[in-house]
Parts: sequence; structure tokens; C-alpha cells
Amino acid sequence: MSELINRPIYLEQLIQHKDKDLIKIITGIRRCGKSSILDLFHDYLLKNGIKKSNIIHINLESLKYRDLKDYISLYDYVSRKIAKKGKTYLIFDELQSIEHWEKAIESFRIDFDVDIYITGSNAYLLSTEFSTLLSGRYVEICIMPLSFKEFLDFYKYPANVTNEEKFQKYLQFGGMPVLREYDFNEVRSNQVLEGIYSTVILKDILQRVNSVDQNTLQKIIKYLCSNIGSITSPNNIGNVLSTEGSINKNNGKNNIAGKTVEKYISYLRNSFFFYSVGRYDVKGRQLLKTLDKNYIIDLGFRNLLLGYREADRGHILENIVFLELLRRNYKVYIGKIGDKEVDFVAEKASEKIYIQVTESMISPEVAERELRPLQAIKDNYEKIILSLDRSFINSFNGIKALNLIDWLLE
Repeated sequence: MSELINRPIYLEQLIQHKDKDLIKIITGIRRCGKSSILDLFHDYLLKNGIKKSNIIHINLESLKYRDLKDYISLYDYVSRKIAKKGKTYLIFDELQSIEHWEKAIESFRIDFDVDIYITGSNAYLLSTEFSTLLSGRYVEICIMPLSFKEFLDFYKYPANVTNEEKFQKYLQFGGMPVLREYDFNEVRSNQVLEGIYSTVILKDILQRVNSVDQNTLQKIIKYLCSNIGSITSPNNIGNVLSTEGSINKNNGKNNIAGKTVEKYISYLRNSFFFYSVGRYDVKGRQLLKTLDKNYIIDLGFRNLLLGYREADRGHILENIVFLELLRRNYKVYIGKIGDKEVDFVAEKASEKIYIQVTESMISPEVAERELRPLQAIKDNYEKIILSLDRSFINSFNGIKALNLIDWLLE
């Protein structure tokens, strides 16, 4: 077993929720480190005086538990092992393989003195039945691939390698923790990413939704990868694919293509492969119903599917900023002010930030283009431009100019 590397951003959340009467549900794309977080938490419990006999840790992908097929067999098996004295910590890895698992979980909560932790690799874990049964009694902790800050902790580098050079590796390989074992070997890393990608498509989408056409799904994924950070609509994507002959448009009477695309994108969201981000009218202070942007969970997958290329750097950097804002617990929207667009409006509690992302502000034309939307916003919330520049200019009339790498390492 490889050495566990601490990921305090997530471990701290589990510790803060420990012993609270809430079921802790740890979600995220396959192989993003959910099991490792549970292992770290298991170790934390042992180091803090919890007896081994008061921890039941079951990974349902192991054949050891092949007889646990439904909620009754799960309930019977675990009930026999619950400690007679003190609280028992129940840790279930990849619980979605158990039919009606939510009934067993609710029963454990009612019948025993337990603290429950669950992982799963798709959002169906939080399906309607479960939400109804346990409404208000669970908390979701979404694990993501490595941030750039974590990426620096996970890999070893020669002393003379700069953060800029490390950042190039991050752009190329992405942040799936498992790649650490391959030490930037591109061929082997791509084989691993291919395996994860295929499993997500097969287990989280094709096996779950019988009506999905694999060829169409792959084309939609490639389209979204090519258009990261661009405003798209399912109808537009449907039109492009219909022109290519990938989806039937039902004689043009109504755009089934658009509805199909919308459905397929929802499956990709449910498997944590893509995020769709809605638009927010800054002046009218309301969410707009049309046109989203889509961002991928990890750039390693995009590079696997399209090849690693330097073009389109602005949108790639945008993708990194979007994921970092999620890690920092912001709700994120695309801003619209008149006919101008703000890359991100990020909110939490009473805080709001407006962010523009660009590779460089050196060109006066680019600087003017990026500043214009932020200058049009008349409120007093913080406004930031993130770029890869290192410059003595750190403000444009109150709009902060920050180096993106420094911001990621804050």
C-alpha cells in the first residue's frame, strides 16, 4: 500500500463533523482520493483513542464483501459487529453498489450509537429517495483532484525547479492523486487516466442509463473539452452534432438533439466529470436561465482526449480558477453586465468577489478588454484580475492584479 499523504483541507472537514448527528457523505469522481481520505480519518480516530473494535470500515469494491448485495444483508452483517460499549464509527466505501443502501443507513442511525461516513463516485448517491428519507440529516463533502498547492506536496522536485515550471506540469498532468506513482511518465500517466475515464463512462453512465449511445456521449465529451469556458447551449451542441450526423433531429420539427445533449451533460455532471456554471445578471441581481459554461473536473482528462496543447491557455487557466473557487467553498457564477461578461462571480456568506482570468495583461488591448467588465460594476465588492504576469503593477484604479500562481498558493 502506498504512503498516505495528508490532505488537511478534507480531513479537517471530517474532524469538524465528527460525532455530529449527520451522515457524512464524501462524493467525487473515481480515484480522486476519497478512499485515502477515509483511511486518513480512520488513522485519526485510532490516534485519538478510539478502539479498533469501535471502527467498522468496509470497502464494498472488495470481494471480501461479495455477499452484501442489498440493504438487509448489509444491515445484518454490520449489526453483528457494532461495539457493545461506546460509539461505533461506520465507514462505507463505494456504497452505491448496495441496493437501497439508504434504508440500512437510516436504520443504523436509529438503532445504534453510531457515527456514519459514506463515499460514492456518482451523484446518484444523493438521489431523490435518499434525500427524502434523510432530508436535512446529512452533509456532503465533495473531494476534488489535487489543487496546485496539494500538487506541490504530492511530488518531489529537484531544488532548482521553479513554481512556474511545476505549474506547467500541473497544466499537463492535472491533479489525479494516483499519477504520483508514475513520476510524470506521460505514457503511463495517460494509461491510468484512460482507465479512470473508461470506468466513469462505463460504470457511472452506460451501466446506469441503458438508453445512452456511447458514440454520441464521447462526441459530446470531446465537444465540451474543446469548448471549456465558452458559453454553450445544448441546442447549439445538438446542432453541431446533428450536422455531423451524430444525432437525429427528428426531421427538424423539434430539436431532440438539444434535449439529448442536455440529458447527456446531466449524466456527466452526476459522475463529477463536468461542472455546468450558470450566468448571473450583476445589475439585475438574478440568475439567467439560458446558456451555461462547462468546466472539466481535471485537465489531465482534457489533455488525454484532445492531446496536450498550448493553444487556448486562457480557458485552461479559467478552468483551474473555477475549480479552486469550488475548493474554497464559493458558489460560482458567470457574470453578465450589459453586453459584457465577467469570468466569475464568487460568493459565500457576506463575501463576493468578481474575477477575470487572462494569460497576460501586457498587451494594452487585452488589458482594456479584461478591465472593461469589472469597471462597469459599480458596487464595492472586491474585483481581481488573475494572470501569469509578474509585474510591479498590482492595481488598476482599485482593481487588484494578482499573479495566478501566487493566488493558488495563498
